[in-house]
Amino acid sequence: MRIIDNLIAVVLAGGQGSRLSPLTLKRSKPAMPIAGKFRLIDIAMSNCLHSGIRKMFVLTQFAAESLHRHITQTYPFAPWQNGFAQILAAQRTLDNTNWYQGTADAVRQNLTYLNGKGFDYFIILSGDHLYRMDYREMLATHKEQNADVTVSVLPVKQEEAYHFGVLKTDNKGKINSFYEKPDTPELLQEYAPNMQWVKERGYNGSDNCMLASMGIYIFSREALFKMLEGTDESDFGKEIFPKAINGYNVVAHYFDDYWEDIGTIKSFYSAMINLTKPDAKFNFYDEKRPIYTHARFVPGALINCCTINQSIICDAARIENAIISGSIVGIRSIIQKKCKLTDVVLMGADYMETDAEIAESKEQGIPPIGIGENTEIEKAIIDKNARIGKNVKMLAEGRCQEWADQDSVYAIRDGILVVPKNAVIPDNSIIS
Repeated sequence: MRIIDNLIAVVLAGGQGSRLSPLTLKRSKPAMPIAGKFRLIDIAMSNCLHSGIRKMFVLTQFAAESLHRHITQTYPFAPWQNGFAQILAAQRTLDNTNWYQGTADAVRQNLTYLNGKGFDYFIILSGDHLYRMDYREMLATHKEQNADVTVSVLPVKQEEAYHFGVLKTDNKGKINSFYEKPDTPELLQEYAPNMQWVKERGYNGSDNCMLASMGIYIFSREALFKMLEGTDESDFGKEIFPKAINGYNVVAHYFDDYWEDIGTIKSFYSAMINLTKPDAKFNFYDEKRPIYTHARFVPGALINCCTINQSIICDAARIENAIISGSIVGIRSIIQKKCKLTDVVLMGADYMETDAEIAESKEQGIPPIGIGENTEIEKAIIDKNARIGKNVKMLAEGRCQEWADQDSVYAIRDGILVVPKNAVIPDNSIIS
């Protein structure tokens, strides 16, 4: 693969992800575990590596300890590789006493580090999306159009467009209007896309669509510094782009594959459960373009007398006489006898308990990490290191749609039960 030496990636990984609470109470959104053994940020990092990008800055801010550890363990570069994955954590200095105020402000505060020799192009990425993309194709669009900025876009249904930046182009792909998160049908109508340009890109769906920004941008060097230096505008979508289209050549790069913004409990759960389907929208099983993550030296899964249907079982899981359907069983998960899991995202554990640790927990009346005997769970997300006791019932029938209480050890979002990291559910509990 040809390495692109004059393109550097800036991965925005400081998001708090408040709509993903309680999963993000102790971790940033890009650090979210996905598919049983990966982190969400692995998607953007792997896309960079498969696109020939070997120079990456990762901008972090909120609850970033586990994310920092993951990046340093997963993406080391040998000295002769001429690459790096460098963390730039938000910091207060004598010149700046503010944390990152938005996407553009995060990049602005790090322009000193971006001002290296030989960097002609900068690709700005979000570290919390699920998709596969070859950024070389986007760079080709940028060069062919002689663009100052290129925005990657995809068609979405009108009812989904309220969550995105929407835009319209001329017949050559130049963006002539941009609006971040329209909140009325009238605004949607005003920013209806140029369907001629969209259909020329191969789109054959309904005309009742909008062009949405994917939060992926390529800047030419001069344009990036001119747009950010000497201003205090904090966000690319809300402030920078609506003004930039009048003075710069801002163009669209069309993308027509799977892309998911993992922004809510519902979207996270749906994306994870979809991975268990034979025709999953995102493919982790591509040997030519694998998703990289932290290499762990753990044994394979141990499965005894189980019925497992359409599920993902990860390394070091130990499952005894259980029925599992449509679920993800994460790394180091323990599922004891006579359990039944249906449509469950079980994230697993950060470590394997020793016999002494298990005995100590029992003395304290605390279940061991994992799922206790004769427990039944439906439509749920169980975060890492959770301890679910014996004879627990977490059934979907009759469950309310929303539940959140500061003193509770669980929450319910859109009818999905969420058990946070390190939570303890005692024996014989019934949660609905």
